[in-house]
Amino acid sequence: MKIATFPANYASVRIICNIVTEHAKTINFSSRELYGIELATDEACANIIDHAYCGENLGSIHLFIETTDKEIKIVLEDAGKPFEPAEVLPPDLESPLEIRAERGLGVFLIKTLMDEVNFENPEPGLNRLTMIKHAKELATR
Repeated sequence: MKIATFPANYASVRIICNIVTEHAKTINFSSRELYGIELATDEACANIIDHAYCGENLGSIHLFIETTDKEIKIVLEDAGKPFEPAEVLPPDLESPLEIRAERGLGVFLIKTLMDEVNFENPEPGLNRLTMIKHAKELATR
């Protein structure tokens, strides 16, 4: 279900994250999982602004959310520069903090925090990121 279209800027990121979190709260997620969903959404939106559009207010972010009692599916679409996840190098998590790159953890965080992540370019000029988080059974929490 399409929720809305937002200008690709950092003010919109907060709004998008709030909407996603409110939908996620209807599912049996722990507070830690809710934070992870919000963080993954924040990172995804920031990547759209910084990498697909190369700056604020240069395009739009389309938000779609589907929920069941067991999962949330978040879809973000943009018309920016295509993204090729295979070109993203894994982050260096072993080096001391002072010599690590200051950026570059977004895709890693998204893939770590969400259960399913799919980047696709279904047609020219359209980038789609689908992120799914499954609720764990209460007995396993």
